[in-house]
Amino acid sequence: MAQESPKNSAAEIPVTSNGQLEDSHEHSFNRDLKLSLPVGLGLSETKITSHGFDSTKEGVVEAGPYPGKGSSASAQSSVVSPSSAAASRLAGQGCDLIIPTGGRAQQKSGPVVLADEVKNPAMEKLELVRKWSLNTYKCTRQIISEKLGRGSRTVDLELEAQIDILRDNKKKYENILRLAQTLSTQLFQMVHTQRQLGEAFADLSLKSLELHEEFGYNADTQKLLAKNGETLLGAINFFIASVNTLVNKTIEDTLLTVKQYESARIEYDAYRTDLEELNLGPRDANTLPKIEQSQQLFQVHKEKYDKMRNDVSIKLKFLEENKVKVLHNQLVLFHNAIAAYFAGNQKQLEQTLKQFHIKLKTPGVDAPSWLEEQ
Repeated sequence: MAQESPKNSAAEIPVTSNGQLEDSHEHSFNRDLKLSLPVGLGLSETKITSHGFDSTKEGVVEAGPYPGKGSSASAQSSVVSPSSAAASRLAGQGCDLIIPTGGRAQQKSGPVVLADEVKNPAMEKLELVRKWSLNTYKCTRQIISEKLGRGSRTVDLELEAQIDILRDNKKKYENILRLAQTLSTQLFQMVHTQRQLGEAFADLSLKSLELHEEFGYNADTQKLLAKNGETLLGAINFFIASVNTLVNKTIEDTLLTVKQYESARIEYDAYRTDLEELNLGPRDANTLPKIEQSQQLFQVHKEKYDKMRNDVSIKLKFLEENKVKVLHNQLVLFHNAIAAYFAGNQKQLEQTLKQFHIKLKTPGVDAPSWLEEQ
């Protein structure tokens, strides 16, 4: 053959005693290797192997001192260590040598792509704190400017009037609830006293033969009053429970939505004020990005404000309908029960409780289980 293959040439490179290539053959080796490569194929895409004798193993170029002296460069056991000059030439052509822990050198070519850095949770929290602080500062500045009369605020006259009426009614309902609870407590004490008085009269009627009938009449009267008082007490407690649910749950839930609406309104006005101030200033390369960002934030808070205003309007409408229905029934119950009790109409008083499906709890008897109520 006119020219030996690069694989055989790599297997027959003479090695000096210190494990480095002879300088006289470096130029010849590199020239033969370049001539044997096909067009368009770089050193970074070529694997140097040595096939000699009957072996099928590959001779891999590995950096490190040569283990022995005077050993033959066989295809199975010889390992070639490039000199510093050859290594610099290979590095200049884009060939990377990576030495793994197993001791075999692998060839890696092409650009190195770094994976995306994992987001730092601390940085994310810091960013959230920064946004929260900026939003809090803007809202606080808006509240102070409104109280000082310097800033403008968005007002929905119809909605604000409904909210004021709701808050005023809540205070009045709370006062009615407090008075009804006081009446229930006092009535309970009176019923308890009447029951004890009836028992005392009944005991004296058995022990005083000359006043047997008189003590007996009074005992029956007090027992009847105590029984009617317990019936009235059940009606009042049912009235208190219904009004308490209306005031402390239904109305309170609506007022919670109102608070969220007011917070959204403050944020909306704060970002609106910022956008107006930026629009009044100069427009140049530095301010245009700020104006665009402020416009986006303003649009986000405007949508939030509109949504909360719609939610408040819907809840106020449903609350009004529910309030009228609940209070109508409870006021009728309260009136009929009080009138029947003080008129001494026991039958009418019991009929009132049946009309509103009120069950009185018998003293000394535990409440039925949930299986019995089904």
